[in-house]
Order: sequence, then C-alpha cells, then structure tokens
Amino acid sequence: MAHIVTLTLNPAIDIATSVPEVTPEHKLRCGSVRRDPGGGGINVARVVRELGGESIAIYTRGGPTGHLLEHLLEEKGLLRRSIPVEGYTRESFTVAEGTSAREYRFILPGPTLSEREWQRCLAAVAEVSVGAAFIVASGSLAPGVPEDFYARVARQAKRQGVRVVVDTNGPPLRAALEEGVFLAKPNRRELRDLTGMSTEDLAAQAAAARELVARGSVELLAVSMGADGALLTTKDRQLRASPPPVETHSSVGAGDSFVAGLTLSLARGQSPEEALRWGIASGTGALLSQGTDLCHRADVERLHALVRPVPV
Repeated sequence: MAHIVTLTLNPAIDIATSVPEVTPEHKLRCGSVRRDPGGGGINVARVVRELGGESIAIYTRGGPTGHLLEHLLEEKGLLRRSIPVEGYTRESFTVAEGTSAREYRFILPGPTLSEREWQRCLAAVAEVSVGAAFIVASGSLAPGVPEDFYARVARQAKRQGVRVVVDTNGPPLRAALEEGVFLAKPNRRELRDLTGMSTEDLAAQAAAARELVARGSVELLAVSMGADGALLTTKDRQLRASPPPVETHSSVGAGDSFVAGLTLSLARGQSPEEALRWGIASGTGALLSQGTDLCHRADVERLHALVRPVPV
C-alpha cells in the first residue's frame, strides 16, 4: 500500500490536564499533565500509524517548543520531515473540569511564517509525495501563509498524480475546493457557509453536499455532524452513518481521527461505504481516550463492527 503524507502548517504541543472546578481569580491547582504532538495533519499521521498504515508527517517547528515537538514525535515513532521556522511552535491547552465533566480548550496562535518558510513546506510536500496514495492537508494555516496555500498543494499534487484530502475551514477551504480536491471534510456550519443553504435539516445538507460534488469541487465529500455521525457523498451515492454510543472522555482529535480512518481505508482500496465505517469508528474511538490521546486500534476495530451506513 502506498504511503499517506500529512501536512501541518501550524502544529502544536497539546497539553491536557484537569481541575476540580474552573473559577475566576483563584489559583487553579491542576492534576497530572499529558503532552502530545498535535495539529491536524500530525494527529492524522498518528492515527494512520496506530491503525497499521504508513504515514509521513510534514510540519513546521521552531524554538524550544519545536524541540519538544520533535521529542514527542520521536516517542510516537512517526516518520516525518520538519521545516525549521524562526517563530516558536505554539501550545494548546485542554482542561477538564471534574465537577461538571466539561472540557475547556484554549488554542494559542502560531508563529508567523515568512514566504521562504511556507515555500519550503510546499517544496517538501512535492518531494515526499512521490508515489503517495494521498496528501492530507489538515488544520489551520499559520499566520503569514496565503489563503490559497492548500489550493497550491492541490495544484501541485495533480501534476504528480496524487489525490488530496483537505480538512480546514473558511477561505483556505473555499480556495482548495475552487482548485478541486479528491476529498474534503467540512462540518455542517462550513457546508452552510460554502453553499448558502438556508436550513440545516438532513435533506438540505444532503442537497448542498450533492451540489458541491456536482460542481466538480470534490469527488468525495464527508460532512461531519458531531453526535449525529457523518454524511458521505460521491457522484452517485450518499451514505449516512451514526456513531455507536460510548462514554465520552475527551473530544480532542475526534475529527482528525475520522479523517485518518476514512483516508486509510480508501488508500487500502476499500469502498466509500467501508471507508465511512472506518472513519466513524476512528472518530468515535477518540472519544474514549483521555485528554490529548487519540483513538486506539483495538477500540476502533471493535467499534467498526457496530457502524451501519445507510443510504440517504
């Protein structure tokens, strides 16, 4: 099976901890701390590897936090290519409140990239993607990176004959779809912004998804719907699948896990229906993990047997 390349322009050190209660002004004494390498593409690469696939993560890193990111990725055993940048790799915090079981997530801004730095990222993608099954461009763009960066990745990938998966939002997502990609994963709000649909019932969402595919913007469109699962649209089919009921410990990385399971299944030559099953199982599996941990293979394989896609 060909490898999957992931791209993360704005990675993070994901830090998870807990407090009994979140209150203003007082010092909040935290519980144990977990640190993981994070950011959309890095999370996808972690899950692909966990599920037995081969991935290569391309990402930026800078400053002392960039060195920590390298250390954490080494611990995970990921194949990788880092692009040194002048700014510091950002950090993100997830704090679980014990009394309410609420989860608070704080996302710090990333470093501003120079044109030379983001151009080096583009060149690295071209080099590493030779013979790849997919390029997964996932997560927010770092400050300084042009909004059409993922569109440039898609244009470059077409010349190489490599399919592109995009999971982002706003103008970068719109620009990528205008260029045309193989697979995109908007959520319901992003689908509404892209198509201008006036209602948000399933029929309207299904029609909006069909419209994007018919335009030629994307060959497969996976609309994530949170607790309602996901809607997968191809040129001739629409399928919906709901997640099996589980006790949620943390939602961090659930969307990235979904993308990883879906993409890896497609890379293995499986059908869109089977890919949706693996995507839902992987995203649901992430809910079972604590803090910034992601899904585990045993959980995903067990959940996969419970997912039943149905035609829309």
